[in-house]
Amino acid sequence: PRMTYAYRQLTSDDLDAFRQLLRVFGEAFDEIETYQAAAPSDEYLRVLLGKPSFIAVVATQGDEVVGGLTAYVLDKYERARAEVYIYDLAVAEAHRRRGAARQLIQTLKPIAKAAGAYVMFVQADPPDQPAVRLYESMGTREDVHHFDIGVD
Repeated sequence: PRMTYAYRQLTSDDLDAFRQLLRVFGEAFDEIETYQAAAPSDEYLRVLLGKPSFIAVVATQGDEVVGGLTAYVLDKYERARAEVYIYDLAVAEAHRRRGAARQLIQTLKPIAKAAGAYVMFVQADPPDQPAVRLYESMGTREDVHHFDIGVD
């Protein structure tokens, strides 16, 4: 059953909501340590949320964050335009399959357009079939390889 959620972009004043989103990510990705063990300071998060190149959108039910996404605006160099990379997107387990993830992406679209983006893109791991199906229903699939390259 669909539930009614409110969707909004976070600002530098929304530290509590952003910390709630970090908990949702940690639980959804089964990476609580990654998202909770060394949480940044309020000042770090305030600055991050204030950057025009960083976007955080949440789905709430009352005062509770039940899902959200983070994205980065990537300025292009071959043309005067940008792309938006959806970095993380998750919905709390009790709220899945109710349209929240799709609406989070829909909420991001006008924000991305206002930032000068002509496209948004996202990665999905093949074993995560619900995510793959969602993204296939909303866009064009490209099969690419992802490589992590250490900096030390």
